Amino acid sequence: MKNNLKVQRAIKNITQEELAKIIGVSRQTINAIELTKYVPSTVLALKLSEYFEKTVNEIFTLEPEDKGM
Repeated sequence: MKNNLKVQRAIKNITQEELAKIIGVSRQTINAIELTKYVPSTVLALKLSEYFEKTVNEIFTLEPEDKGM
């Protein structure tokens, strides 16, 4: 799964640490999501979506191998 979390952060001009505090996770979690090493829970994806005022699909996108169809 790909994401544009880093781009969204840049638009709002906030650091990983700031976003982590707002969302209620560690900076390492934000870093891992940005590096696509961690897939966020539905709740976390929704929190990020709400904060950035974007749909989940505007932040996270499935890659062909993720679709399994």
